[in-house]
Amino acid sequence: MGKILRGEKIALLSNDVETTSIWHNDLRDETGEKVLQEGMPILLDLYRKYGVRSTFFYTGYIAKLYPELVTMILQDGHEVGSHGKSHTKENGFDVMSLEKQKRHLDYSKKLLEDVSSHNVISFRAPALRVTEQTATALIESGFEIDSSIASQRFDFFLSFGAKKKMNFLKTPRLPYYTESQNIFKRGNSNLLEIPLSATLFPFAGTTMRLFPATTTFQQKLLHRETCKNGKPVVFVIHPNEFIDESKDNAGKRTITRRSKSFLAYLVSDYIRAKMKVKNLGEKAIPLYERLIKFYVDNGYEFLTMREYRERFESVRSKT
Repeated sequence: MGKILRGEKIALLSNDVETTSIWHNDLRDETGEKVLQEGMPILLDLYRKYGVRSTFFYTGYIAKLYPELVTMILQDGHEVGSHGKSHTKENGFDVMSLEKQKRHLDYSKKLLEDVSSHNVISFRAPALRVTEQTATALIESGFEIDSSIASQRFDFFLSFGAKKKMNFLKTPRLPYYTESQNIFKRGNSNLLEIPLSATLFPFAGTTMRLFPATTTFQQKLLHRETCKNGKPVVFVIHPNEFIDESKDNAGKRTITRRSKSFLAYLVSDYIRAKMKVKNLGEKAIPLYERLIKFYVDNGYEFLTMREYRERFESVRSKT
């Protein structure tokens, strides 16, 4: 089942849209406004330049705060996906009950559908934090696609929910239908998992900015894998990576503490926040453009998550 798209080269460039301020290490409405006015226009211009169709995963919070962020992508054929209700630490899907997960999914789905007038079937959990039962919550809420699993990715305990993310090390690399009660396992449900690409290190905007040479090497490895078995490349970036808030408060930076224990604060907040500001703003543009151009030059097709599922289903039905 996993190799039915063998021979095709597909790039799924995805985007998580939220009010997270990388500079302030906190959620800020002001950052959401900068995403609207600066980050998203930069990102959409890049996609227009290279003919990229993409999926944008929105938190319900930012979609309600700035609905224009949702509607501005529709004219270019991009897909609207859900990124949950909010990006607060307390609302991670790995700490919510099944019923609360469903409430958050129902809320975000309805809000995004009301704003966009499009059916929303794709989901990505904030910070990729999920539990086995997230599959059940998604299925019962009407979602058909998930892209929260980063197969063979290791976060080195630098992110929230890192312990649960150890499951990533043993999840299938190729897209798979999940078990109805376990998102980490292949099964017979209608929920298609489209894993984010990784080579232990995340294949993401953050890694691209921090370690550009590593990402270039990753890209070549993942390209070889795609040529071998048709695995789609799934990259994630955030429009807030294209804004620079370093001049706020006269350049002074206070790293907001989100963790109770000192060790968690030191690792997940302080060290991580110090690292993540490299190549923010305009410096991120040529790095991402180079990554996109690699796929253009190597004959990849850019699809949304929805389009990939349709292709996946179409080929599967003929086998």
